[in-house]
Amino acid sequence: MAHQLLPMAAILLAAALLAIPAVGYPWPACGGSRSFKPNSTYQANLAVLAATLPKNASDSPGLYAAAVVGTKPDQVRAMALCRGDTNASICLSCLTQAFRDLPNDCSYDKDAAIYYDPCILHYSAARTLPGGDDDTSTSIVNLNANVTSNPGQFERLLAALINGTAEHAAKDSTRRFATGEADFDREFPKVYALAQCTPDQTAPQCRKCFASIVAANLGTFGSNIGGRVLGLKCTYRYETGPFPFFNGPAMVRMASPVSGAPAVAPAVRTPPDAGLVVTGGRKYSSVAVLIMAVALPTLVALNLVACLCFWRRRRPMEQAKQPHPMYSAEAEDMETVDSMMIDVSTLRTATGDFDESNKLGEGGFGSVYKGVLPDGDEIAVKRLSRSSTQGVDELKNELALVAKLKHKNLVRLLGVCLEQQERLLVYEFVPNRSLDLILFGDTEREKREQLDWGQRYKIINGIARGLQYLHEDSQLKVVHRDLKASNILLDANMNPKISDFGLARIFGRDQTQAITSRVVGTFGYMAPEYLMRGNYSVKSDAFSFGVMVLEIVTGKKNSNDRNKPQQSGDLLTTVWEHWEAGTAAELVDPRMTGSFPVSDVLRCVHIGLLCVQGDPVARPVMSSLVMMLGSDTVTLPAPSKPAFFARNNSTS
Repeated sequence: MAHQLLPMAAILLAAALLAIPAVGYPWPACGGSRSFKPNSTYQANLAVLAATLPKNASDSPGLYAAAVVGTKPDQVRAMALCRGDTNASICLSCLTQAFRDLPNDCSYDKDAAIYYDPCILHYSAARTLPGGDDDTSTSIVNLNANVTSNPGQFERLLAALINGTAEHAAKDSTRRFATGEADFDREFPKVYALAQCTPDQTAPQCRKCFASIVAANLGTFGSNIGGRVLGLKCTYRYETGPFPFFNGPAMVRMASPVSGAPAVAPAVRTPPDAGLVVTGGRKYSSVAVLIMAVALPTLVALNLVACLCFWRRRRPMEQAKQPHPMYSAEAEDMETVDSMMIDVSTLRTATGDFDESNKLGEGGFGSVYKGVLPDGDEIAVKRLSRSSTQGVDELKNELALVAKLKHKNLVRLLGVCLEQQERLLVYEFVPNRSLDLILFGDTEREKREQLDWGQRYKIINGIARGLQYLHEDSQLKVVHRDLKASNILLDANMNPKISDFGLARIFGRDQTQAITSRVVGTFGYMAPEYLMRGNYSVKSDAFSFGVMVLEIVTGKKNSNDRNKPQQSGDLLTTVWEHWEAGTAAELVDPRMTGSFPVSDVLRCVHIGLLCVQGDPVARPVMSSLVMMLGSDTVTLPAPSKPAFFARNNSTS
């Protein structure tokens, strides 16, 4: 096996072939034109890279590595880059996760890339790109607000900040990375910026890359208060907010310019066909503009969305099915939700008038039915019962939240219907039903569908990543409040999707907890501080996650007897007693198919116990849990006795 630096031309050819779909964070980009077969030499070479490249990148001073493995036609070339302000541990965890996610997101594609906040991974079978070194990029704009006062001045100042940060990054010979901060004046919000090139470039090459993507993309952002450009060779991002999105102090600081002398960015000319790829005699734009549907985390935004009585017009179902209906907290609210409205006759036809044979499941809020649209697309229709405990407030909340949260581990809302006294929510169809049916179901079909350890681990990790997005990575900070196995749906590839946001709540970025006098949720998954005092936070979600981890490992359901809340930790008690006795491996679900690595199982039990500790402060946040799951080099703290310990509760 020979390793060598990956020629940049190979990266660029693969980038030109990639088409980034409109999906939520993280952002995968799949080539689609070339594929490899399962268990092929190409897949074996990819596995070699997965075992070596994350460590090579995280150990390097520039947090970057590139390599080539194998010989043609099964040769694989890859690059891995971590953000310049991360550490080796975060870098290793992110790239390890990327090698897990990307083959699932771009199944058997030879050319693929995936973008996370902390890292980028790309692999390809491509070798050369004739005719230059322009980088193919994707821009993402946050439409949560615009600068309304003197937008032209703001755009000029923003361009100066981006250019200044990019220049500082180009001069950094180790990581080609820089961060910036501009506190212009009271008229404009404070802006934070980040810029990075791959460290294998020279300073002039880095400047040229930045000039290309700034010229091609910055103008499309207008006066929006946030945006980013994702490229394989260089990338930049800017946001406003009460805190920076990067670690440490800004490397570049800009103050308000002298009145009448605005800081103007140098003009960069772009060739007429810049950003275009010629294929088969036709031109296609290589800059795919994605709209990240994000709204202001305020009750005003929720109330705007919730004004269902003002929705008048109906749009075709083709628009309602779009994966990214545009959303903002302004006038677009009404138009956006209006576009998601679906006629009740369409849904009655799709579900056979809600025939029992199409029922997928039933819960406290109503029933869910499978439907098939005239074009053959499958959907899931949540029909809220008139006596449902999910009232209008919960319906408004779920609609407002799910419509603007975009992540592969969250179920996607397609449309809504409020006609003929019906309250119907239309979701993407997730064929493998809910996790609880497979873990705890007792029908013959469910008994045959036992999960192997690889599937169970993927489900645990996917739930964690979905929660990390809700708690930390999305523009909103969302506490779910009703996490349980029945609210985890499994797609065709057994990837988990968190569903049912009827009880979810938005937190302010600096908010750590909230208190309610109306405690709602599911016993057995509710954290003690929430059940007893009405306190809820991201740590109460972490408790629910821990319960699910232990259920997935053991195949046993935690007690949910609401009449005996002190016994809602029966499973937790059993696991803790085995943990102390050193026999936790005996807890593995006996119905689990195939063999399993004992160390991985014990690590998951350990993580589950950390999450169900009685003290919320002691429970890890989701980003830490994702790191714990993604790397066996992260040392886990010792857990304390879980909450709701059902036996010997008076002892320590």
